Amino acid sequence: MRIGLPKGSLQEATLEKMAKAGFNIQVSSRSYIPYVDDEELEVRLIRAQEISRYVDHGYLDCGITGLDWVLENQSDVHEVDEFLFSKATRQPARWVLAVPEDSAVKSVKDLSGKHIATEVVNITRSYLKKHEVDAEVEFSWGATEFKAHELVDAVVELTETGASLRANHLRVLDTLLVSTPRLIANHQAWRHAWKRQKIETIAMLLKGALEAETKVGLKMNVRKRNLPKLLKSLPALRNPTVSSLSQSDWVAVETIIDERVVRELIPQLKTAGAEGIIEYPLNKVVY
Repeated sequence: MRIGLPKGSLQEATLEKMAKAGFNIQVSSRSYIPYVDDEELEVRLIRAQEISRYVDHGYLDCGITGLDWVLENQSDVHEVDEFLFSKATRQPARWVLAVPEDSAVKSVKDLSGKHIATEVVNITRSYLKKHEVDAEVEFSWGATEFKAHELVDAVVELTETGASLRANHLRVLDTLLVSTPRLIANHQAWRHAWKRQKIETIAMLLKGALEAETKVGLKMNVRKRNLPKLLKSLPALRNPTVSSLSQSDWVAVETIIDERVVRELIPQLKTAGAEGIIEYPLNKVVY
């Protein structure tokens, strides 16, 4: 089965996530075809902007790309699952309409008869049509923030935190689209029993690897008499696992929790009588 992964700025992050999911992929400068330690898979590195077209046309059975490029290319594909690749912010990317801070433009309505630069021409035109605004939309190959100050009246640009826009003295007027990475499949491949099972397996393992990035495991020992008090303060994906120890009046407790609450939780567990508390990282969390 042939899968397309994004080449370029998203390549390193995608290969890292795939490795955590259990698929180790090696890219060689002497070959256009990466090695993957799965004989059932063939990997192709393709620009994210193009992956949905190749999945739609059947060159790829499935691929990982942003929802934005699926919509921009107007690709007819099956969406398998959605992922958040950014561990740093856990925020999806946004395509926003922006103008210089000193621009007289206050809303999209003020752009009638004006010029807009963007990489997502079709998405921008659909947005303008929805708001009944007649403006000229031109494709931008890059440096879009700079063009807003000298070449065009507004830009539609991709942002996650907005820091780059602020650094370039741009003001956001509206959000056109919130986009996250998606695993998409060709319709014919999705109807093929074996390929569908393989695609669903990749989705499950990738989802499990991403879920594990924000969670940790906790193990601890506690006297039986303190167990009810400890369990009241212990969050878990499901009920914590409680098992007996060789000392009859002690039990071991194990659970999985969000990493962000550990620093507040461990002192509470200690106060509740927990001893030998161990925190450990996780590779996958599959629900």
